[in-house]
Amino acid sequence: MNTGSDRETQGSAAESGVESAADDTTQQTTGEAQHVSKAPAFIKSRRSLHLSWQVGVFIVGLAVIGAGVAMLVLPGPGWVAIFAGLAIWATEFAWAHLVLRWTKRKVTEAAQKALDPKVRRRNLILTGAGLVIAGALIGFYLWKYGLTLPWNLKDQ
Repeated sequence: MNTGSDRETQGSAAESGVESAADDTTQQTTGEAQHVSKAPAFIKSRRSLHLSWQVGVFIVGLAVIGAGVAMLVLPGPGWVAIFAGLAIWATEFAWAHLVLRWTKRKVTEAAQKALDPKVRRRNLILTGAGLVIAGALIGFYLWKYGLTLPWNLKDQ
């Protein structure tokens, strides 16, 4: 599993070239460059420091994502916080980088689809029909009961 750590810190398997050959094969099949940790060089040079750095990045990202999930039901920019937490994770973890890239692609596709004239026309028609129905229901209520609130109605 590629967590984004450096080659120098991976031990004898990396020195023998076994692991690098497997990584090169993976890199060739996916057609992308290997994910590299964004930690400072002095942290990456020591395995225990780098592992602590990754744990810290994971905890900070998890806290931001947790706040984003809470903001989905509370006031605040929930989705923005969730994507920010994912971006924090993507600085250290290859899997988060892939998920973030997939999410960006899907959001871009949805935005392009929403700008499509056919979809936009359909959305405008549905919104207009919903407003007409809501207006008719409000008009009927006002005609039948006037400006009396529903909880103040007596049996009529």
